Amino acid sequence: MENILVAGATGTTGKKVVNLLKSSQYFKPIAMVRKEEQLEQFSTENVATVLADLTEDLTEAIKGVDKVVFAAGSNGKNVVEVDQEGAKRLMAIAKMAKVKKFVMLSSMGADNPEAIDGMEDYMRAKQNADEHLRNSGLTYTIVRPGTLNDENEKGKIVLAEKLNKHGEIPRADVAQVLVRALHDDAPKNITFEILEGETLIGKAMEAI
Repeated sequence: MENILVAGATGTTGKKVVNLLKSSQYFKPIAMVRKEEQLEQFSTENVATVLADLTEDLTEAIKGVDKVVFAAGSNGKNVVEVDQEGAKRLMAIAKMAKVKKFVMLSSMGADNPEAIDGMEDYMRAKQNADEHLRNSGLTYTIVRPGTLNDENEKGKIVLAEKLNKHGEIPRADVAQVLVRALHDDAPKNITFEILEGETLIGKAMEAI
């Protein structure tokens, strides 16, 4: 089984990623948490944890890690230091550790930050982080969902490198896409957008 570091494991989407990995026969999650009081929620579920902060040294966080899912975010409070520079910091240490794949949770609209009223700083941070990943030399997949909601998973999406439309998607389905992207036969070195749709997630990812 491959060890998967989940940055942002305490977030709403990150928790769903951890739960999917926990039930996988291929992957074992390592939940990256920022505060000691966050460790217990994972240790009680027998999920491995590592205490690390994206704004600090990440050397310990990457030990024994095969692949990374970056689902972290500052909720708009510190977008440059966390969403942008924190992502870059983790990429650098992942490359040094020869991590096999880096799966990035980005956002639809990150390629045109000025178009999203009130979210320009966040989108620009995501744009910069995505661009850095593309040029990092790491094997990567960048997933850009539309507006996230907390509905039950549908299991069906629409996926394209550019969808040219707006919409929503359940976090549970985004988590499924992130986990599927970890597989060796999944799309790699590609950026794509996803929304709720009519195609089964596995089929949609095979078609790209």
